[in-house]
Amino acid sequence: MEFNPHNNVVKLCIQGIGLEENGKAAEADRLFLQAWKEATNDFEKFLAAHYVARHQKNVSDKLNWLEIALQFALRINNDAVKSAFPSLYLNIAQCQEALNKPGLAKKNYELATFFKDKPTDKGPFYHGTKAALQVGDLLTAGGNSNYKADLKMNHIYFTALLNGAGLAAALANGDGRERVYIVEPTGSFENDPNVTDKKFPGNPTRSYRSETPLKIVGEITDWVRQTPDELKKWREKLAENKGEIIN
Repeated sequence: MEFNPHNNVVKLCIQGIGLEENGKAAEADRLFLQAWKEATNDFEKFLAAHYVARHQKNVSDKLNWLEIALQFALRINNDAVKSAFPSLYLNIAQCQEALNKPGLAKKNYELATFFKDKPTDKGPFYHGTKAALQVGDLLTAGGNSNYKADLKMNHIYFTALLNGAGLAAALANGDGRERVYIVEPTGSFENDPNVTDKKFPGNPTRSYRSETPLKIVGEITDWVRQTPDELKKWREKLAENKGEIIN
């Protein structure tokens, strides 16, 4: 089950997030409830329930929706949702603590800590770029950011979603053709903190980074390309983003 920004439920959640950011909580709440009603699979239900939970004014209601979100996340139990377990269990524990249920709160705090480990994703992994490279080459940290001029990156970034790597290639600096390489991490890696638990719970885009090199083991030539209009919107969105990059 791959995260897809064109999915209707995901789009409703994105629209709701935008309304939240503009202080329109009531309108956002209506969109999240609409997303819940339109959700047809476990991932969509997990995502929608997460956002409905955020808008509950009553702690008991919030806890109920968080537990619904967790129920669907546990059903899926793949790398698209495992990264959300720490924050889910943490929020559930905080609700239980507020409801004077210390035993249950302690259990869920422990679960939040337990799942806050290194990613378990086994790949395959991909890196999108416009650089012409060969099998056996190493991709290393220290390059310039594609999204912020003059910023030297302390990590090398990659993803387990082929189309996500394709988008990164399209947005990358350079005049060469878009390339997506199959890569293998040579050391430990972590969830990309720039996207994890930001707009979406956990790391549904399966985006990672490492201080150690990535070894190129192959190249992919077939992925879903963005239309010129879609790329224009992505570039405008990145240009408007004033947030700091966690380097």
